[in-house]
Amino acid sequence: MPQRIQTDTNDIEPILNQIMETRATPVARMRMLSSGFSTAHTLDITEDISGTKACLGCGNCVDACPIISREPSRREQSEQRTSMALEALVGEDCDRCNACVLACPQVDTTIKQYIVNRRVIEIMSRLDARIGDDRDLDLDLFIEEAIA
Repeated sequence: MPQRIQTDTNDIEPILNQIMETRATPVARMRMLSSGFSTAHTLDITEDISGTKACLGCGNCVDACPIISREPSRREQSEQRTSMALEALVGEDCDRCNACVLACPQVDTTIKQYIVNRRVIEIMSRLDARIGDDRDLDLDLFIEEAIA
């Protein structure tokens, strides 16, 4: 759970945009730009981890990734369920849909709102342009299954 006072996206907008243009899963980098654990975290540990930005290993990003959904065999390559494992499993095949970022409990709400309010339309149009592309047959199949 991020801190009560979170990262101001106006201060980091150029960095956010640069990360979102990179052909790699953005969740780990977005987490590092976030505020870190709040003091009201619910993990059952004795040390003070407020401000820590480490991955929880919850696997939400792995579960939300459409690449992993379309190609479940990728998940068999690693038992880990971390953001770094996701980067290794997906690599440059990332759709840049930011589903992993939106699913991560460690990413500040301000960053998630920035993505939804300013980037989702761009993301959807980019994916829409790929529908019917002979190089992305798995995307077509995935959309057909989702609609059916």
